[in-house]
Amino acid sequence: MAKVIAIMGESGSGKTTALRTLPPKDTFYIDADSKGLSWKGWAKDYSVKAGNYVRTDDPNTILRMMMAVNGENIVGMLDPRTGKTLEIDKPQTQFKFLVVDTLNSIMVAEEMRRSKDKNFDKWMDLAVSVYNIVKYAGRFRDDLTVIFLAHSETVNEENGYRITRIATSGRKLQKIKLETMLNTVLYARATETGYKLITHSDGTTTAKTPLGAFEEDEIDNDIQIVLDALKDY
Repeated sequence: MAKVIAIMGESGSGKTTALRTLPPKDTFYIDADSKGLSWKGWAKDYSVKAGNYVRTDDPNTILRMMMAVNGENIVGMLDPRTGKTLEIDKPQTQFKFLVVDTLNSIMVAEEMRRSKDKNFDKWMDLAVSVYNIVKYAGRFRDDLTVIFLAHSETVNEENGYRITRIATSGRKLQKIKLETMLNTVLYARATETGYKLITHSDGTTTAKTPLGAFEEDEIDNDIQIVLDALKDY
């Protein structure tokens, strides 16, 4: 079972920057935002030519690439939208880290591609696409860590409380609550002392981590600290 980590936060909160300490040779980066990474010199380490970076917001393509990184030889897999056979991807088991940045770009792009569709099927298909991407990640090989980046939103719950959670499109995904499918959800934010990752919920966010993994409620914005803390989980 793979480790699956989500980092949520507003734009500019340091989500992508937290990943600057990942080893590029061991990391496959899916840039659904198509904006590049957020530190100087990143393009020297991540590129299509190097085979560890791709820009796409198509959920079926992303799932196919994730499965290839998991070590699956994708032969004869059908695109459910077109009925056509997808390209064959060779297993890419040399990678130990898989990043999807961001889940929200997948949701928004799919919503825009089907903006003229007024029926319920559009929202169901959108929910299924994102659900599958998150769900399948947890079933991947034991030595793989999957990191999802996501924008956050602050909403009023039915009980009257305001809470900051992973932003989603459509009521189906709101009901599913992606956080329930994850053991580790970090909340990135900028503070007076710098960029931080929140590890526990204080009742105002859906941040959560495994019991005993972190003593501090707030840590530096560095994914390596997170990986070290979770290595025994």
